[in-house]
Amino acid sequence: MRLTKAEEEVMKVLWKIKKGFVKDILEHFPKPKPAYTTVSTIVRILQDKGFVSHKSCGRSHEYHPLISMEEYSKNHLKSFVHDYFSNSFKNMVIFLTESRSISLKEMEEIIKIMQKEVRKHKQKQKK
Repeated sequence: MRLTKAEEEVMKVLWKIKKGFVKDILEHFPKPKPAYTTVSTIVRILQDKGFVSHKSCGRSHEYHPLISMEEYSKNHLKSFVHDYFSNSFKNMVIFLTESRSISLKEMEEIIKIMQKEVRKHKQKQKK
C-alpha cells in the first residue's frame, strides 16, 4: 500500500522517534509546522491503513509504527519498479545508467556489490 507524501512525512518522524504523541511528532516538523489537527488526522489514517498503532494514556494516544522503514522501502521500491519499469530491475538500471543518473564511481561500486552477491548465490547453490 502506498502512502501519500504527508503520510510518509509523519511515518518518517515516527520511524525516527520510535513512539510518540501527536505533539511529539509535530515537534520534528520544520517550520511552518502543520496544524495539530492535521497531524492527528494523518496518524489516525495511518492507523486505519495498518502502519501505526497506539497505546492509550488517559485521553491521549502514544503512537508507534507497525511497519519498519526497511519493509516500507522494500515494498515501495517493488511497486515503483512494477509501475515504471515493467517489473524489471534490469530496465530500471538501464534507465539510470543511460540517463546518466548514476556516476561512474557509483556504477563501479554497484558492480562490485553485485559481483559479491553473485558469488554468494553461486556458493549457496553448490551446497
